Amino acid sequence: MVSVEAMARENGWECTVEVADPRGATRHTVDVSARDLARWGRSDEEVAQLVQRAFDFLLARESPSQILRRFDLSVIQRYFPEFDEEIRR
Repeated sequence: MVSVEAMARENGWECTVEVADPRGATRHTVDVSARDLARWGRSDEEVAQLVQRAFDFLLARESPSQILRRFDLSVIQRYFPEFDEEIRR
């Protein structure tokens, strides 16, 4: 289960993400810029929904403990080049 809480910041949002699975729980902080939301968000999608989808993407590829504890949403595509195309679906 993934829960996302987004708080507005000066240049975007800071999202706290908690991932719970049978192996335990992890907590992550994801910074999202307005540019990220415009690029990858669906029409009328809130930032928390975008981050939820990004975590669905990540969790399909790695375990929660392998996900960075703090990162900018835009760095995902450095590790997973297919992110840009798949997150827009």
